Amino acid sequence: MPTPLHRLLFSLLATCCATAAIASPATDKVLQNVRLPGGFQLEVYADNVPAARSMALGSQGTLFVGTRGTTVYSVSGSPGTGLKPTVRVIADKLNMPNGVAFRDGSLYVAEVNRILRYDGIESSLTSVPAPKVVRDDLPKDRHHGWKYIAFGPDGKLYVPIGAPCNVCNEPKYASITRMNADGSGHEVFARGIRNSVGFTWHPVTKELWFTDNGRDYLGDDSPPCELNVAPRAGLDFGFPYCHGKDTKDPEFGKLGDCAHMTPPVQTLGAHVAPLGVKFYTGTAFPEKYRNQVLIAEHGSWNRSKKSGYRLTLVRLDGNKAISYEPFATGFNQGDTVFGRPVDLLVLEDGSMLISDDTAGAIYRLTYSAT
Repeated sequence: MPTPLHRLLFSLLATCCATAAIASPATDKVLQNVRLPGGFQLEVYADNVPAARSMALGSQGTLFVGTRGTTVYSVSGSPGTGLKPTVRVIADKLNMPNGVAFRDGSLYVAEVNRILRYDGIESSLTSVPAPKVVRDDLPKDRHHGWKYIAFGPDGKLYVPIGAPCNVCNEPKYASITRMNADGSGHEVFARGIRNSVGFTWHPVTKELWFTDNGRDYLGDDSPPCELNVAPRAGLDFGFPYCHGKDTKDPEFGKLGDCAHMTPPVQTLGAHVAPLGVKFYTGTAFPEKYRNQVLIAEHGSWNRSKKSGYRLTLVRLDGNKAISYEPFATGFNQGDTVFGRPVDLLVLEDGSMLISDDTAGAIYRLTYSAT
């Protein structure tokens, strides 16, 4: 027979469940298995964003999410309130619109071969106007054709051009390019980059930092993936002749000298597929995380024992990496995969959003002292 206390607890639980974002079976598995440092918590912000990839935040708080399929989503809500946000399809039938960026009230979307711009997007989420074409002359190759895009401190839009292969010598590819917001002035910023699907800028030096996915089929443990920094334009990071710091490619090694390339700041695990990378610029996490690097490792696809499927932390002393360590693990257990982290976004309150294209979810990472 329920006591008054039991009835009160049941009432409070029912109220909680009626207002909180309900986790899906997929995100339940992630929440049950992910392991975090002490004081950190992971919660589901949205669990109905299929194939969620790159994220960008609008000036009015709308979260925009690209995918590697055909769809771009908007997510409207207030992270941290426990209320389920409103998810809308704002663009469909696109060609792998992975990349999203926001500037001056407009949403920029990167397809494989073109950049689109949706003006005044946050005031027209329920009736999205036709986009304007910023550029439509990018390579059409779908192999490594999905793009991450972002505006740099110089006001230019940075757009990677991935190698159209596992490893090949194609001079018009394997680079990070940049252009003006109107699409003019397109130029190569850095070369020798196999496939970067995540970059950011140091909050103090304003230098470009980016992840790069290492080539396949040199064994389970070679070559490493990379975290790189480009303090200026015009640097060569080694692909296809050199991988990691000094691994010469067996076919293309003769094209260059590893000693003349810009080496990575930190070599990462082989085949971990590093994607999103962000400096932690908030104040909600402990001081030791300020201006340190967090990386979303999407996870290996052809390694005999899976690697990645986690967030990692690279601690820095200036521009020198002094450690590379797991931060959030448990998105998989052996060959069983629950989630694959893709992109990271620091919010104004100091919490961090994490996208997951396997669970179709956006998580919120918070910290509270214990």
